Amino acid sequence: MTVANERTWFGQPRGLTILFLTNMWEQFSYFGMRALLVYYMTKALLFGQGQASFVYGTYTACAYFTPIVGGVVADRFLGKRRAVIVGASIMALGHFMMASDTLFYPALATIALGNGLFLPSLPSQINDLYAEGDPRRGWAYNVYYVGINIGGFLAPLICGTLGEVYGWHYGFAAAGIGMVAGLVIYLAGQRYLPPPPLPVAGADDARAGRFDRSTILVLVAVALAVTVFRGAYEQVGNTVALWADTGVDRRAGAAVIPMTWFQSLNPLLVMVMTPPLLVLWRRRAAAGHPGHATRRMAAGALVVAGAYLLLAMVAGGTGARADWRWLALFFAVFTLGELFVLPTGLGLFARLAPRGLGATTVAAWYLTIFSGSLSAGLVGTLWSRIGHATFFALLAAIAAVAAALLRLASPLLDRAEMLHKSDE
Repeated sequence: MTVANERTWFGQPRGLTILFLTNMWEQFSYFGMRALLVYYMTKALLFGQGQASFVYGTYTACAYFTPIVGGVVADRFLGKRRAVIVGASIMALGHFMMASDTLFYPALATIALGNGLFLPSLPSQINDLYAEGDPRRGWAYNVYYVGINIGGFLAPLICGTLGEVYGWHYGFAAAGIGMVAGLVIYLAGQRYLPPPPLPVAGADDARAGRFDRSTILVLVAVALAVTVFRGAYEQVGNTVALWADTGVDRRAGAAVIPMTWFQSLNPLLVMVMTPPLLVLWRRRAAAGHPGHATRRMAAGALVVAGAYLLLAMVAGGTGARADWRWLALFFAVFTLGELFVLPTGLGLFARLAPRGLGATTVAAWYLTIFSGSLSAGLVGTLWSRIGHATFFALLAAIAAVAAALLRLASPLLDRAEMLHKSDE
């Protein structure tokens, strides 16, 4: 389905800009709170490191579990648009509740609940912007990923600085304002989005409203691999953040770099690295080598493993604090690997979605983040029990295992895509 008399922005449907601007501000709110969460628990609420890591992992896990229910609600009852509006409103309320210490746990639960409706319903609208066979659809999720990382880049700089300098609750309030901004943009841009699709019930397409066996197998295989990968990936906001505070010399001349600023490096590098990667992939596709989704993801997981090996070597060096430039190099390698894994995986799940189950299938992608975040929280509890070099080496091994699992899933994807094309 495409918008009638389509006019474009930057060569893409205008609706794509509305969607990534909406999610840009949602990501601002999420990463803004995430940049502060571990520090807030350990410094203000006086949680122990193990408890803080477990709460962090449990919260991120719940935030990515609720979308599997929210996706079904969006597809079957509310519709994607209403689900986005309701979900964004609930999340904004939760962020403002973070201003009170006594509402800490209810606030986290409220944000996770709203996220369940919002998260699968927004990106699942991307496919509706394009006609079948539109070549731009293949790159839409990478463009979308760049847009949302603008929010992730700004969040630690704004929310993190407000929290560190003026007080934690100012940072949390800024995150709530960002969520409101996203909701306003989405409401104002409704005319650029395609009409909501009709409910699934009564559809006459053979694939509408159901998953075939081949699709289920590949989605489960990729989900398992991404669950393992997330156990290492999610440490950036957890144990890597703690190491940036205690194990890194953050002096740059006479100034000291705020610890939360390093978390802006990842989204900044996403914005810088994505355009040349897209050029490379387009050239390879034009030369008859379009690439394979799970093999690309496996390569990215190996790159992330290399990034953690770098930290293992740095942390295992002299007893002095590591130079902050090593942490910056880690983020550069880490982000390169991420770009091969996460937007590719999201696009894969959306592409294999049966008609009428777009939000539900995208929610299944976020369910893998739930399981991976939960495992990351458990892995994070080892930070205080083993040496830092050993811990980072363990993360490298976890990412390498994920790469192997993704490589093994390649034949399953080949079969699922052949069936998917035959049904179109």
